[in-house]
Amino acid sequence: MDIITLPATADVEECLSVIQRDGCVIVGDLAGGELMNTIRSELDPYLDETPFCEGYFVGYGTKRMGGLVLKSPACRDLVLNDTVLSVMEALLLPFCSRMQLNLTQAIQIWPGELAQVFHRDDELFPYADKQCEFMVNAHWAYDDFCPDNGGTRLVPGSHRRPLTRTPDPSEVAYATMPRGSVLIYLGSVVHSGGANCTNRPRTAVTMSYSLGWLRQAENHYLTTPPHLARMLPEKLRELLGYAIHAPNLGWYEGQDPAVVLEHTVPGSLPARDYMPPEVTEMLRQYHDSLRTAAE
Repeated sequence: MDIITLPATADVEECLSVIQRDGCVIVGDLAGGELMNTIRSELDPYLDETPFCEGYFVGYGTKRMGGLVLKSPACRDLVLNDTVLSVMEALLLPFCSRMQLNLTQAIQIWPGELAQVFHRDDELFPYADKQCEFMVNAHWAYDDFCPDNGGTRLVPGSHRRPLTRTPDPSEVAYATMPRGSVLIYLGSVVHSGGANCTNRPRTAVTMSYSLGWLRQAENHYLTTPPHLARMLPEKLRELLGYAIHAPNLGWYEGQDPAVVLEHTVPGSLPARDYMPPEVTEMLRQYHDSLRTAAE
């Protein structure tokens, strides 16, 4: 079984059509070679210093590193890629007032690493009967991906079936894609990192997006505290979590947390409503009725 690969010129509707059917799609060569070269130059020194993971799930022959928004300015272009953001918005925004960046992570699978256990990423959220997608991932190829070097294994269509950690081999597909391509897959798709049987490490950069009312996997307020976040583009700050999720999730002193990015933050602030327009109108009518009754 193969994972469908679309060209970089594919529109959002084409991507969504494949994702809704298979749960995953590859968009080939979406990031240019120059951008990937810059990302490599920025991240390689950090990866060199990153120790191997310590756990059966994260892998003893794998390196994982977060905080990519600060460590690699060029990675911000991947986070904000128009095609990826449009796909994420189409999949997530029907179920939240604002989506967010769930995590950023570089994953480097070294020679000799074993295949990871099959799993779903949305197992992070212990909710048995999910009625929508909680998260969607954009898995960028830092190196070429192939079945032998730890290329991601997926079970297309598994987002519509019960979870299994031992899928039939005939159902398993490998993300085979050149450097600069992106694998977009639902958090409900069964997948895993593959075994690296080559003599070179294979690296990916993952940008994961989730519903704005969920706890993020990566604590961006520690990796990107306010004094650093204020230097970033507004859209990126919002994705990191410096924005309120209506009506009042994530607020600071009753206001949108973006207020902490201002150069002068008042010592005390008035709490505000951040209700949807229809709720605001309902509340206005309710207050008007109380005032009329009191006259």
